[in-house]
Amino acid sequence: MTRAIPPFTIIIPARFQSSRYPGKPLAFLTGAAGVAKSLIERSWTCAKGVPGAVAVYVATDDARIADAVHEFGGAAVMTAPECRNGTERCAEAAAALGLGNEIVVNLQGDAPLTPAFVIPDLVAALAAEPEIAMATVALRTSASTYAHLAADAAAGRVGGTTVVTNAAGRALYFSKRVLPFVPPALSASAHEMVRLHLGVYAYRRDALAQYAATPPCALEDLEGLEQLRFLEMERVVRVVTFDPVGWDCIELNNPGDVRAIEAVLAARSIA
Repeated sequence: MTRAIPPFTIIIPARFQSSRYPGKPLAFLTGAAGVAKSLIERSWTCAKGVPGAVAVYVATDDARIADAVHEFGGAAVMTAPECRNGTERCAEAAAALGLGNEIVVNLQGDAPLTPAFVIPDLVAALAAEPEIAMATVALRTSASTYAHLAADAAAGRVGGTTVVTNAAGRALYFSKRVLPFVPPALSASAHEMVRLHLGVYAYRRDALAQYAATPPCALEDLEGLEQLRFLEMERVVRVVTFDPVGWDCIELNNPGDVRAIEAVLAARSIA
């Protein structure tokens, strides 16, 4: 897409506590040049490379993360420990920053391989349809990405999130299961039918405030996926789908993901 887009601010939610990987924002990832940088610094670098962003902030409740952000020259906003997820943290940070009606983009702090070029298209899609509360990104899976998801599922690990939509690109459901179910007879082409959800969202400010004022829903609690609350609220969620980008957009969900992410950094010559 090539569209004029309105101003937007990127907020990276980051918390120290994590049931699967405590302290992961400060976990180090070694790049192609042998330089080790923290996950939060690599996420910040990704955000700073997004065309059109007017500002980038890390929203955290932990002084260790805020100190690390300040050390590499970033900006941090302190938020309450009671925030249940990144969307609530973004809502609190946006209010603390006094952001007006501009769009807020949530770039997850555990997704340093997110392709920066998808975000302007995401913002443009949100701006183009007034009834949309939130827009998010999915990638058609490559064979290798699908294999990574399938291996996690077979081993009982929680890996990436998948999404299914209607024909208009509006979200029907998100899951940590690999959806949709693909019959064994079609397994060789399964990756063509599965879309990997990327942890990046664009919100309207009113929808973000409404979300923060609404209690979690049962499916959100079961799946551990914050975006399901928007569907429970009967707000429209637009999914912007892209073809595979040439590398596996692996999130740092488990300690075992470190090597896989470092392999992508090396392959893409990212220091």
